[in-house]
Amino acid sequence: MNIRAVVLAGLVGLLSACNNDKTEAPVAPTTTADTAATTTAPAAPVAEEAEVPNNNPIVAPVGPAPIAGTDYQVISNGAPFEPVDGKIEVAEAFGYICPACARFQPLVNSWKAKLPADVNFTYVPAVFGPEWEPYAKAYFAAQALGVEKRSHDDVIEGIHVTGTLPSEGQGPNEQKVAAFYEQYGVKSADFLAAMNSFATSGKINKAKQFFIASGVNGTPTIVVNGKYRVEGKTFEDNLRIADHLIAMERAAK
Repeated sequence: MNIRAVVLAGLVGLLSACNNDKTEAPVAPTTTADTAATTTAPAAPVAEEAEVPNNNPIVAPVGPAPIAGTDYQVISNGAPFEPVDGKIEVAEAFGYICPACARFQPLVNSWKAKLPADVNFTYVPAVFGPEWEPYAKAYFAAQALGVEKRSHDDVIEGIHVTGTLPSEGQGPNEQKVAAFYEQYGVKSADFLAAMNSFATSGKINKAKQFFIASGVNGTPTIVVNGKYRVEGKTFEDNLRIADHLIAMERAAK
């Protein structure tokens, strides 16, 4: 289900934005020995609902053109997280337990629903501490098992609205997180195995490397095509700047 924007808006007065109070930098990439994980094969992917064909028109960005060094930073030798041929990547560095990411999500949902077919939007989960790690692993496990799209908003709601999932300060609990995904047709044991698989460990390490290369040290953060890190003053400003950077990349092609 989609997140209820009205309910999430009530979180504004409770907690400050993650990228305002974040003091931990992304964890440095680990070695192969450090990322050793269970090799138990995860369950077969669960079929996702068919996607609606994207016929969104290309619309010119609105507002003033963003200024490099002020509205966005150019990433030296940057690269997309998961490049797709012919598409401009927009990556959101996020954390499920990040209150600012929860507030940003309704805006992101509305915005990305209007993106044209030449734009590929992807989430990249951050690991800024032990409480973040189970959810980063869960995101990639859900993606591998074919339930990420159906579960994404529900996980945010479970943490920040209903309290059915552990939030920041309650400690990591992989078993409880895995059990949450049973409602999408995945057995808890199978989901836990996927969370701790070698493939998921590789994705986590790749995300850490992407954050370091892109200079991401807080969430939510938008990175366009691996080249530009958006630094708007508001959530709406971030999306406006992203629109302009997408248009710049489209023109450059």
